Amino acid sequence: MGHDHSNHQVQGKNLIYSILLNLLITVAQIIGGIASGSLALLSDALHNFSDVLSLGFSLIAHKLSRKKATDDHTFGYKRAELIAAFVNASTLIIVAFILIYGATHRFFHPKSIESNLVIWLSLLGIVVNGGSVLLLQKDAKNNLNMKSAYLHLLTDMMASVAVLVGGLLMKYFGWFWVDGVMTILIALYLIVVGIDLLKTSTKMLMLFTPDEIHIKEIVEEVKKIPGAGILHHIHVWYLNEDELHLEAHLDCDHDIKISEFDDVLHQIETVLLEKFHINHINIQPEFKKEGSKETIVQD
Repeated sequence: MGHDHSNHQVQGKNLIYSILLNLLITVAQIIGGIASGSLALLSDALHNFSDVLSLGFSLIAHKLSRKKATDDHTFGYKRAELIAAFVNASTLIIVAFILIYGATHRFFHPKSIESNLVIWLSLLGIVVNGGSVLLLQKDAKNNLNMKSAYLHLLTDMMASVAVLVGGLLMKYFGWFWVDGVMTILIALYLIVVGIDLLKTSTKMLMLFTPDEIHIKEIVEEVKKIPGAGILHHIHVWYLNEDELHLEAHLDCDHDIKISEFDDVLHQIETVLLEKFHINHINIQPEFKKEGSKETIVQD
């Protein structure tokens, strides 16, 4: 089996800082939302609270993913971060529909809002969430779990910007209906971001072949290697974001020795790593074995 690890070391402590910052802004916005009567501010607080939960889940998943494999858990907890990303994406979408429901109700039951409080608390939200975004920005480029946490915080910052705009319009023009509109816009953006992340994490959890991998190309490249025959019964999947696995059967051209097969296997590992970035390879050698030679076989 081929192995190649060049993992970016994710900084779990940045998640802790982000959790504390979001707890601060959540409490402030809940108090401010009730005092001002702003649904947009309360919706932003609800979104921030969902961030606290999702960041906590991301932190737990990050810690679990670093635990070593055991006899009972031969892969360790490497897929924990994929589960966290899936749950975080799901909560984004759920929160969005809650916000839309609340905003729709507000349209039919409008009320005046203390805009000054909305403005100051939205500014606080921009500063706090902006700082959290900067903390996780680097890790988000290399880790789906961190990306899910980063997107939560980024949408929070944008939501605070929307709340600020709404607060200014309410203060200077008296457009209190803007509060509901901003809430719906925030919710729609959450749905768009959440669905994309949900699709990515679902594909990985379901062990789907990655979009960038084309099975037929793999088969053709392996056939070019001297001594290699037909590659079949192929499975390709991500264990996590760093480990792309392939398992398959190889119908060898000749009845070769194990030492000779090792040479062929080394060449296959090199080709698959360099051309397809597959770093975990498990191939079962065969010679004139009865059975299907189809590329994809339902086991």
